[in-house]
Amino acid sequence: MLSFIMLSNPLKVNKKANLWFGIALFLWSTFWLDEILMLIKAEPLSELIRPIISFIQFFTPILFYLSIVFFTNPNHKFKAKDTTLFVLPIIYLVLVILNKTAHNNLQTYIIILVLTNTIIYIIKSYLKLRTHRRKITLFSSNTDDIDLKWLENIILVIVVMVVVISAFNLIYIGLPLNLYLNIIMLGTSLFIAYNALKQKEIFPINEKHREEVIAIENDEVTNNTIKRKILKDEELVELKSKLNLLMKEKHLYLDQDINLASLSEDMQITPHQLSYIINNGFNQNFFKFINSYRIDKAKILLLDKSLDKLTILGIAYESGFSSKTAFNTTFKKLTNQTPSEFKKQSSKL
Repeated sequence: MLSFIMLSNPLKVNKKANLWFGIALFLWSTFWLDEILMLIKAEPLSELIRPIISFIQFFTPILFYLSIVFFTNPNHKFKAKDTTLFVLPIIYLVLVILNKTAHNNLQTYIIILVLTNTIIYIIKSYLKLRTHRRKITLFSSNTDDIDLKWLENIILVIVVMVVVISAFNLIYIGLPLNLYLNIIMLGTSLFIAYNALKQKEIFPINEKHREEVIAIENDEVTNNTIKRKILKDEELVELKSKLNLLMKEKHLYLDQDINLASLSEDMQITPHQLSYIINNGFNQNFFKFINSYRIDKAKILLLDKSLDKLTILGIAYESGFSSKTAFNTTFKKLTNQTPSEFKKQSSKL
């Protein structure tokens, strides 16, 4: 059912990523077929089907990794180097065939290879997610809904479960998983379903804007400064002044959904040019640039005695933040204080 939710993708967001994720979840669900076959005592059928199923199951962490690749880059194109994805599956297939035909007891080596395959792609997935969380600050002002933190949490659960299940299989070969492990997996499935049904589109829908944003992500970035010069110095000064004036007069930062692409349209320049202006002109990334204005607005509201009845959530919305959590986190990150601490300290002055 969880696989069906991801494949049907009712919200129509992150389409390629959810397609691969849905397939990975479907393969994940087949790990319970062994228990079903054992319960219905279908041993002859089990012996015939198990090697085929186990080979298909081996691709589960690989497909999960591919889903992360497309979550972090929806325009990813398969290249020749991606054929390395098939190296471990081929080795696994050879071991399975030898284990069956030569009657060698290679089960321990097979389990170790499964564990190795899982750990390799889980680590690669985790590293991609960490890089993604840093890069989205280049084009988004509200990152909480698109930072894919929920996938990081899933990875941590999967790592623990892989170790526990592998140890279980090594010690109790042939026995079904116990009730407690299955309950944990059910809870993980429900957690995935909850987060999958509230995910948002990570990158701009407009294909041109999407390509430019991804190109910005792929630029060599050091200390938030794009090295490649794409504007003359005099143009940079002029556009920097225009951007500053636009933000102060039209208060565009109050738009919760503002991103690099939408602001570049207001500036009538490309997202790449806008990113260059923010990085080199203001020495900030897009996230910090927009939220600096929001924090300044929030400070004014927090110090306004006539707004004492306004809640922290109300101030967050009035300042352009999409949630109380995002407001508190960003305020703390940029000022080293929570909004409540800032208001309390300011009232004593």
